[in-house]
Amino acid sequence: MLSFNSVLRNEGVEPALVKLVRHRDTRNTGRPTPYQLWLANDGRLELYQRIQKRDVFSGAKLIASFVVTPLDETLFVGLFSVDERTEKAASGLIDPVSGEHVGGLNLYGLSLADALANYRGRLVIEWGPGYRSWVQVAKKQEKMVLELRRSTGEPPFPGFLSFCERLSQLVAVPSSWRTALSSVSGVYLLTSPETGRQYVGSAQGAGGFWGRWEEYVASGHGGNRRMQGIPAADYRVTILEVASSSAGPEALAAMESRWKRKLLSRVFGLNAN
Repeated sequence: MLSFNSVLRNEGVEPALVKLVRHRDTRNTGRPTPYQLWLANDGRLELYQRIQKRDVFSGAKLIASFVVTPLDETLFVGLFSVDERTEKAASGLIDPVSGEHVGGLNLYGLSLADALANYRGRLVIEWGPGYRSWVQVAKKQEKMVLELRRSTGEPPFPGFLSFCERLSQLVAVPSSWRTALSSVSGVYLLTSPETGRQYVGSAQGAGGFWGRWEEYVASGHGGNRRMQGIPAADYRVTILEVASSSAGPEALAAMESRWKRKLLSRVFGLNAN
């Protein structure tokens, strides 16, 4: 398999000069993700990676920047030159992801390099198990290239039955996925990551699955009585069954009831009816 270091060398870049940076910030519910900032292409991702509490880029001439997609892919978005002089962020500067003031933190001087321009938004690597080590030295890591896409753009929709995401991360779902999830009705499953308790529900109407899930994001319980009595949880949402376009309210109710029986969600889960 082709390694990312081989790609660097083919472009005339020595891996010893490069640090690999993987941006995946999940600490800020409801805020944009680094992947979304990259899609926006308005300079916020560049500002986000310039702001650092620690001197993480010291010793590097270049950083190879990656963002994590909604499919948990590690996508290359650019090679950046690191200026030798690091400034301090001015008072009042806001972090684009956290929304917090970051005055006084390190503010790196980074500029987008011409090298590897053809790979931006197209090259996907295998980062490996060390996800918490989000800054690594390239020469010490042989990251394998998993995919080189034909064009830059949103990752393909994984399919309704393969879709799985936390409610807090729905904000990061690509717009084309939202369109697909808004276009169909059916039965969905919410699972508490803390307790494993499940809630089976049905979605119908103009908003489809997406419209129903937005109600949970807004309220934390979507009107469900048993959910109202427990602390708000960042439920994992999946789809159990997609209804046909001709299915009416009675057919959807029957589908929902069938899944409640299968999963025993009335007895052990969060379904009250």
